[in-house]
Amino acid sequence: MTDAKFDITGVGNAIVDVIAPCDDAFLTEQNIEKGGMTLIDEVRAKQLYDEMAPGQEVSGGSAANTLAGIAAFGARGAYIGKVADDALGEIFRHDLNAAGVDYTTTPLVGGAATARCLINVTPDAQRSMSTFLGASVFFSESDINAEKIATAKITYLEGYLFDRDEAKQAFVRAAEVAKAAGRLTALTLSDSFCVDRHRAAFRQLVRNHVDILFANEAELISLYEADNFDGALESVRAETRIAAVTRSEKGAVLIDRGHVASVPAVPVEKVIDTTGAGDLFAAGMLTGLAKGLSLESSGQLGAIAAAEVISHYGARPMADLKALAAQAGIEL
Repeated sequence: MTDAKFDITGVGNAIVDVIAPCDDAFLTEQNIEKGGMTLIDEVRAKQLYDEMAPGQEVSGGSAANTLAGIAAFGARGAYIGKVADDALGEIFRHDLNAAGVDYTTTPLVGGAATARCLINVTPDAQRSMSTFLGASVFFSESDINAEKIATAKITYLEGYLFDRDEAKQAFVRAAEVAKAAGRLTALTLSDSFCVDRHRAAFRQLVRNHVDILFANEAELISLYEADNFDGALESVRAETRIAAVTRSEKGAVLIDRGHVASVPAVPVEKVIDTTGAGDLFAAGMLTGLAKGLSLESSGQLGAIAAAEVISHYGARPMADLKALAAQAGIEL
């Protein structure tokens, strides 16, 4: 096995986030499910954008947020995802590379526009997402950069991308390349609606190709159609090597074969926006695992990153995560 060029390579939906404050009345008026993620078409995306309060536009997408967090920890990351050859696509490319992430995927020409996620945040910090997937879903096996996967310690796959058959095939291809190179493959389930739509395919992927699984409590229970959290933990333990399950303010439960650990959430003075909390938890956890840290220390990094990102608007870290880790006694 050759030396790794990257700590983590991420594969996911390349999306530009538009984040703005709103009240509950706005959600009702626009028929937006509070706290959920709804897929919308390009016409609806333009209409909703016009109705939203002024906000900020930043490159986003779940796995891309994770890779930005990994870079903020000082780790080496690469990203694979599809944007269009348009202005938002260029914003996405510039932002991710500027964050220190290697991103070179060929853009889509003459097709759908770059994806965007319109995120309305209520005063209770709940984020309600309306997503136009655009060019991001036109991702296929031909977009898999085998060199970036074979030379990464861990390849991280984003469940949001798992909708089209072409993407499913790309995931399997990526996992096969990683395994052949003696590397690890990680998967995030992303959202309960993803699990509900693709439960059987996710189960097959986890059993046959995934070494590290990320999920929140609801997603894991849904994946295994379990009666409770403990039952879901028993099921995942039998199917993958490592599982990291987040439980909001309860922290996270981590499993590495027979070893189970609990990691408390890091206290936050005021929760501003929960967008990206799971993405940044994965960033810390993956960084720790890639650096050879213990399960507990890796989970602590995840908790540190999640706490930082929920203390401000946006799904990308604003603080030096490596410095925050050092303050907690974790050297990277």
